[in-house]
Amino acid sequence: MPEAKLVLASRSPRREQILRMLGLDFTVSVPDYEEINPPGMDPKLVPEHLARGKAASMADLGPDTLVLGSDTVVLLGDRIMGKPEGAAGALEMLTALNGRTHLVVTGVALAKEGRVLESGATLTEVTFARSSPEALRAYAESGEPLDKAGAYAIQGHGARLVEKVNGCFYNVMGLPIQLTMRMLGPYFNQE
Repeated sequence: MPEAKLVLASRSPRREQILRMLGLDFTVSVPDYEEINPPGMDPKLVPEHLARGKAASMADLGPDTLVLGSDTVVLLGDRIMGKPEGAAGALEMLTALNGRTHLVVTGVALAKEGRVLESGATLTEVTFARSSPEALRAYAESGEPLDKAGAYAIQGHGARLVEKVNGCFYNVMGLPIQLTMRMLGPYFNQE
């Protein structure tokens, strides 16, 4: 049986980077899917819900194409910290996270012809060091946080803010490796 075609349903260059690092052959296509957090849903379930929606929304790619969808949220308690609006929004988020432990949850879903075959989520605890207000402001104004959930890039200059990671580092970047490879394993040679 020939290997399936894989499409990454994401605009995230970090997810693309992780899949390339894993040696997978795939294309990227941004789904036409409106990301809406369902009211009343447990925030820890939102990323998997959105990942399922993204993957299933690309139903017309053919019977031999698998679609990988993913979504990441940063949770401080029950508060979902999405992508900040401008440097002021980034500074507000970074100040809230400063010196505290938060949760990063990434949902992953695999679909074929609009039907979700499998989905799941990975949780990682991240503890921020205590940084000065000046350091937080400088990072917020650097531009790096603006397209990142929780307003930081652990693989970039945001690494300076992180004291400890408990769980999958790549989950914090946007794609948990073990969960993703377990889903893709039956369809792709992983040697």
